[in-house]
Amino acid sequence: MTLMVSGQSAAYCGPPARPDGLWSAWNGDPWLIAALLVLAVAGGVLAVRRGAEAGLRNPALLGAWLLAFALFVTPLCAMAVALFSVRAVSHLLLVAVLAPLLAYGLGGKRLTGGLTTASIVHAVIFWFWHAPSPYTAALSHDGVYWLMQLTLLTSGVWFWRALMARRSDIAASAGTLAGFAAQMGLLGALIGFAPDPLYAPHAVTTAAWGLTALEDQQLAGLIMWVPGVLPYLIALGLAVTAALGEGERGRAK
Repeated sequence: MTLMVSGQSAAYCGPPARPDGLWSAWNGDPWLIAALLVLAVAGGVLAVRRGAEAGLRNPALLGAWLLAFALFVTPLCAMAVALFSVRAVSHLLLVAVLAPLLAYGLGGKRLTGGLTTASIVHAVIFWFWHAPSPYTAALSHDGVYWLMQLTLLTSGVWFWRALMARRSDIAASAGTLAGFAAQMGLLGALIGFAPDPLYAPHAVTTAAWGLTALEDQQLAGLIMWVPGVLPYLIALGLAVTAALGEGERGRAK
């Protein structure tokens, strides 16, 4: 099925970015800037309270804040209006980098279960927002846009916190990460091999970048299919390494 529209998307991030005006396409939404400032202050207060015992958690929170700034304030936001391939990168950074940074940086009480549920919910939400109709709605209404972003992020944080809580269970961790990498690859393949453009908001926004809507969509599918699985495979490798390390320490006692 081909979904096409005329005109330009009325997305939250503003008009679709063009190469000749890219560096002026910053998002100056005062509410967003205020929210980021509040989060920065809250993170600073948390860092002071933690003191020297924070370890890597404070840098993780700082990294999460910087990435959120990059995703929603810099021209990357407007580029994601123009190109679905950039939207794919944005969403992958949101769920596979920002979410685990927050999950680790916030610390506190870990979830004691629910890894399967968290995985299913997160995967369903990710697939839902990459279906053509919900995606088009998100780029046409600010409220739906933020619903998309927040549900992707919160379900991602839940997923990574549940995974961290089960880090000592190598079978559960490995199976979950391998399964999530597989479903990400499958979604990428379905998008990349679709014979027609599926995403209406990008029907007339890709030409300035030298791409047809279908080529842009194929690039997005490739990004999800190959680079998109790498964070989960890296996490799988870290989980295996940590489990082997704990096993060696246990035998050494």
